[in-house]
Amino acid sequence: MKKNNLMLGLIPILFGFFVMGFVDVVGIATSYVQADFNLSESTSGFLPSMVFLWFLLLSVPTAIVMNRVGRKNTVLASMVVTFVGMLIPFAGYNLVTCLLAFGLLGIGNTILQVSLNPLVSNVVSGKALTSALTGGQVVKAVSSFLGPWIATYVGLQMFGDWKYIFLIYAAVTAISGAWLLAAPIEREKAETAASFGQTFGLLKDKTILLLFLGIVAVVGVDVGTNTLAPKLLMERMGLDPTSTESVQAVSQAPMWYFAFRTIGAFIGTWMLLKMNALKYFRIHIIGALAVVACLYFLQGKLPVLLFLGLIGYTCSSIFSVIFGMAMQARPEKANEISGLMITGVCGGAIVPPLMTMSTDLVAGNQNGALTIIGLAVCYLIYCSFGIKTSKA
Repeated sequence: MKKNNLMLGLIPILFGFFVMGFVDVVGIATSYVQADFNLSESTSGFLPSMVFLWFLLLSVPTAIVMNRVGRKNTVLASMVVTFVGMLIPFAGYNLVTCLLAFGLLGIGNTILQVSLNPLVSNVVSGKALTSALTGGQVVKAVSSFLGPWIATYVGLQMFGDWKYIFLIYAAVTAISGAWLLAAPIEREKAETAASFGQTFGLLKDKTILLLFLGIVAVVGVDVGTNTLAPKLLMERMGLDPTSTESVQAVSQAPMWYFAFRTIGAFIGTWMLLKMNALKYFRIHIIGALAVVACLYFLQGKLPVLLFLGLIGYTCSSIFSVIFGMAMQARPEKANEISGLMITGVCGGAIVPPLMTMSTDLVAGNQNGALTIIGLAVCYLIYCSFGIKTSKA
């Protein structure tokens, strides 16, 4: 692809990662919904599952369909689903419409993540692929960072209601879809659709299995920390978690997390052009474990915010590294690998309920939830060293 067409194709694809970041609004939205409807800790812990369960159910079917209809068309379909989902809670706000909106957000985001990541390879190839994917994660991280700010400052302070975030997201999704529709992106060669058995059969490859479970773990850390951040800060500040005022008081916690994640992804984009991806993976994930260990003992608003942010920084590019390694391990199975890896995003549905159950076991102390995040980080360390002997 010529340089001009490369940029005309790549930029709208990268903007699609901004829509992908909408999924992270589930963190602050869970806190608001819990307060609005006076939900228990255990019940609120299952709200993120309404979003991330779909990654388990729909990722491989999406990859199979994508072989027939093409990556760009699949991305556009995801935009339609996301647009509809974002309008629902704004049109009528109750627990049922929230659950429906979370569900459609999860369905749209599943389709988007399965199709958008391999669509990058339609315009970028070779060593630049991992860096381009990480660049997409920078855009996604910026979107994630802006979510709590839009909900709290634009929604509440300007319009008097945090739910205006959904209307804003609907408008941005429509713009992204229209831009991508007009983009000059060549369609990839049609591929024979693989079966479920053939796709999951890729897990027989040790490299693919380790990386698949790595996706489960890193998304679990990401969603888990995003969900934990306001709750941990409220606990360390002695605030009531069922109060809307308390949620507003700690709304900056996810913003700190995503701000550090944005910085980390931006730096990672540059580092991964200069540094071996596996070495980057090992150094940063060991640092993440040290940060989680420190959070057990920290008190005070600023130290807790800082170390929550450092989790975001150390893990910011790990998803891209794992995804890129998997794509490069079996490039001839790019669509199937994408569907399989994005199935691992169901880690966002698995980890938060485990965190709430662990919190209940230790009488509501959020260190129980922190332990689950620590275990996921430990697996990522194992993954980073375990693929040493594989063909990756």
